[in-house]
Amino acid sequence: MDESEDVQGTVIGIGTVVALGAYVYGRFVGDSIFGFDPTVVAITAFGATFAALAVLHGAYGRRDFALAYGVAGVGLFSLAPASSGPRMLAGYLLLLAGGVYIAVVTLRVRRAQRDLAS
Repeated sequence: MDESEDVQGTVIGIGTVVALGAYVYGRFVGDSIFGFDPTVVAITAFGATFAALAVLHGAYGRRDFALAYGVAGVGLFSLAPASSGPRMLAGYLLLLAGGVYIAVVTLRVRRAQRDLAS
């Protein structure tokens, strides 16, 4: 029996809740979280989410997705502490490159699955 779990949505959901929680806490409750800016903590939580997705996709043999999520994660980790223009630009470009690849391949896979189903 072949059973598989789609944990990607769960991982993204948990990462989103942690990131939003950190941001909301910093915005409305306190000025910092353990001495860190809440926005930095929120972006780092998203970066950790992308890193976890890269590991999961790598474990399941989707090296292309693993690389794309890894690149996007590095982009987020670059953005979190960035205070200079070049570092922010590099982070945004990495995030854009990984995100565009993920979006394009996901749409292709879903289209292929729809074609197989019909």
